[in-house]
Amino acid sequence: MSKAKILILGGGFGGLFTALELAGSADVTLVSDEDHFLFTPMLYEYLSGEVEAWHIAPRYDELINDNVHFVQAAIKGIDLAAQSVLLDGHESLNYDALVLAVGGVTNYVGVEGAEEFTLPFRKLSHAENLRQRMVAALDRIPPDFAPQDVRRETTFAVVGAGASGCELSTKMADLLNDAFPRRALQGEPRVLVIEMGDRVVPGMGDQIREFVEEALHESRVEVHTKTRVVKVTADELTFEHEGTQESLKTAGVVWTGGVKMSPVIEHLDVEKSKRGLLVVKPTLQLSDYVNVFALGDLAFYPDATPTLAGTAQLAFQQASLAARNI
Repeated sequence: MSKAKILILGGGFGGLFTALELAGSADVTLVSDEDHFLFTPMLYEYLSGEVEAWHIAPRYDELINDNVHFVQAAIKGIDLAAQSVLLDGHESLNYDALVLAVGGVTNYVGVEGAEEFTLPFRKLSHAENLRQRMVAALDRIPPDFAPQDVRRETTFAVVGAGASGCELSTKMADLLNDAFPRRALQGEPRVLVIEMGDRVVPGMGDQIREFVEEALHESRVEVHTKTRVVKVTADELTFEHEGTQESLKTAGVVWTGGVKMSPVIEHLDVEKSKRGLLVVKPTLQLSDYVNVFALGDLAFYPDATPTLAGTAQLAFQQASLAARNI
């Protein structure tokens, strides 16, 4: 008998480790638009140069063997009724069981100029672009600049004070502060983290929050809560707090303010949460299609209140559950 065809969309923690656990037990195909896996928790260390790309981004052909087929392609569409997936530049792939682990995309929530002028922080290339932006800002400053002018030219903002935004802002502040004495610059840089909610790392416990707040303070990161970004241009950020708007010149704005579903997930006609997440059973199966599993930050398990955070740790744990149930 031929082996069952299992198609896994997305090569992050959820998709990759589901594939590795199923390898050899079925005809397993893994699809990703990248040629490498990314250990996202260490993307911040890659930004600072503490690790190299090969440390945190091994190629898939180094991680999987002949028991898993790998296809590098963008996903164009999913037909759940026909049990097929359309890929860009490839033939459609059929499946007996489907794993949806494509993750989300950056959510700019309609803010003017955000998608055009801010920097995302989800891939190796994003970290490289941010590093180049920081170096370029430092290179533009002459050694005789007054402290207030230096501060203006090295102002960076991070939108979103979740775990990613807080860790990134402290890393950026530390890098900039370390560069100032080496370059004999006067004064200090300015790094802001901007959050619409009333506290940093919303959804996490008080003990973790206290630790994060202390880290932000030690790195001299300005925290602006209850603050909404109104507009972003190539060199300026406008935000609003308690009805008052303020604009400031920026050398760069990084957007970590949440994710939304990718278009291929948005178009699926299945049960979803109010946020558009795919509602899953305790088995990670969709209620409408028992041969389709969803995991990572696109899955919503109703009994977890208010929700499970879309972290690498969660996706890794869900991969084992999905593989066993498949």
